[in-house]
Amino acid sequence: MKASVRRKDSAFKHTVQVRDHQLTVDEPLESGGDDAGPDPQELLAVSLASCTAITMEMYAARKGWDIGKVEVDVQYSPAERGCPTKFDVVLRLPEDLPTEQVERLRVIAAKCPVHRTLDGEVMFQERVERTHAVA
Repeated sequence: MKASVRRKDSAFKHTVQVRDHQLTVDEPLESGGDDAGPDPQELLAVSLASCTAITMEMYAARKGWDIGKVEVDVQYSPAERGCPTKFDVVLRLPEDLPTEQVERLRVIAAKCPVHRTLDGEVMFQERVERTHAVA
């Protein structure tokens, strides 16, 4: 998986390229951006929420369960001095789902790839490549 980011015309506005898709990432006005898109921290919450929903829906489809409308809300608080990073994940499932399915979906939700990545050990390999300035 690869994502590329390139600065656009303003201070913090960037275009993200993933496969054949593009999206804009920016900082809010109060942080000096133009608020032209979500900020990187918000995208982290988006990644967890969407991965959780898709993982539950894929599991239900494999089981042949009609689980109806699924919603996932994620509240994200970055780590601060003395406090770890916090994710508050709320799964909203139809009230008529059997309790056994709800419990199984709750367990499966925590197994989505983004959740496992955030919960596991992470390693970074970084390097700098110098490029020619474009006039």
